[in-house]
Amino acid sequence: MPSLHLEEDARNGDARPLLETLKISKDYPGVKALDDVDFELRAGEVHVLFGENGAGKSTLISLIAGANTPSGGEIRFNGNAVRLSSVHQARSLGISAVFQEFSLIPQMTVAENLFLGAEQTRFGFLQKGVLRDRAQEVLNDLDFQLSPGRRVDHLTRAEQQMVEIAKAFRSDLSVLILDEPTASLTNHETEQLFRLIGRLKEQGVGIIYITHRMAEIRQIGDRITVLRDGRFIDTVDAGTTSEDKLVRLMTGRVVGQIFPDVSYAPGEVILQVEDLHTSEGSVRGASASVRRGEIVGFAGLVGSGKSKFAQACFGARRLSAGSVTFKGTDVTGATTQSMLDSGFLYLPSDRRTDGLMMMRSARENMSLASLTTRPFSNGWVLDKRAETRTAGDLADRLNLSPKRVERAVEHFSGGNQQKVMLARSLTRDFDLIVFDEPTVGVDVGTRAAIYAFIAELCEGGAAVLLISSDLPEILHLSNRAYVFYRGRIQAELAGNEITEANVLSHFFEREAA
Repeated sequence: MPSLHLEEDARNGDARPLLETLKISKDYPGVKALDDVDFELRAGEVHVLFGENGAGKSTLISLIAGANTPSGGEIRFNGNAVRLSSVHQARSLGISAVFQEFSLIPQMTVAENLFLGAEQTRFGFLQKGVLRDRAQEVLNDLDFQLSPGRRVDHLTRAEQQMVEIAKAFRSDLSVLILDEPTASLTNHETEQLFRLIGRLKEQGVGIIYITHRMAEIRQIGDRITVLRDGRFIDTVDAGTTSEDKLVRLMTGRVVGQIFPDVSYAPGEVILQVEDLHTSEGSVRGASASVRRGEIVGFAGLVGSGKSKFAQACFGARRLSAGSVTFKGTDVTGATTQSMLDSGFLYLPSDRRTDGLMMMRSARENMSLASLTTRPFSNGWVLDKRAETRTAGDLADRLNLSPKRVERAVEHFSGGNQQKVMLARSLTRDFDLIVFDEPTVGVDVGTRAAIYAFIAELCEGGAAVLLISSDLPEILHLSNRAYVFYRGRIQAELAGNEITEANVLSHFFEREAA
């Protein structure tokens, strides 16, 4: 737990910086990711880093966490200049980070992941029992209902997020860095995390928190530092600064209405699904339909089956019963390649693991779903010049930053990675496009652009299926919505029926009449 001097400083209201950066910079080939940024963190505060994707937030925390080294400037901890050349060195000072992208070993257990690199041995042998006991202590202290012996690849994404958070608590904490920690958590788990943050503040831990969710900033933030294009813009009070001012500071402009007005024109049924069951039991007797010219929302808690249903329709999950009809043709049990060739595109929620080839270029990732069609090829030979030209046009249209289509996707920010994946839906005419959690980890400006993009596809005649754990997306974008619970559809709502109260009332098991 936190060292005593931090607790004393917090109780005494000591406002001296616990950690600060002075004129810190980070250069990559052709890109200045950070440019002379000043930042300070006090003991016992939640300091929010705010900015558009690519503003430099992730770069700054990677330097503070020891994952990267600065090109210039200085980091001070407790008033002393430090050179953080590794994550291990930062952790030795009590600086731990929970990054947005997970760093877990899937084939290892929860306990093994928690103490990876800090294993306890005796006479050269790993003490697995001691490891499990220590992991259980950490999990109990955090009130995380996880078994230390479970393999990580058997956990849900929300449970994996809990493991990432727990890793930061395996040793004494002075500074905790949280990068979009609630992106995969339910409301209950989020409240649990916020209670934990409150406890850490009382103990004098300084917390750097990255989020694009205004409600979270209001609930737990003390101060906000805004970054734009790698530069420091301002530090403001979280409690008194308006949302409009934050958006102006973040973007340098006024962002209008986040959700667009969508002109729905429901036409022919594109997808008709009857009594669908998946082999592993994640979907149990669900039926739904999607029409051309409409946006259908899938709502429900994490693990409710809403994503598994769409994956099964796309051919990515085995079926045990039910039927799938696409454009009037029975495609039950068809392969993903067959569905893609027929005009069905599924864009997954986990862009790094399932959606993108991280070490390949933006150009290659954009064209991935259309390599056998013109203008990318004649069906046999790839036309790289046409592919490059099309990718450049898409980069302009989606405002990719930087607009370098030959750059590896892993070197783009999360929001720009999302844009690369979304660009696939524009490489050919798709009849049905499934957006699974399309705005996870993206800023307000990019979020508005994605919503406008989805609306444009719908108004252009495509059928759109929107799967989201962000309830306002369902409420503001859908003209029809299905609510999932434990693999079944609890309700179908349309038009004015799609209200927060109506949707939430079906998130849990209904009592028998």
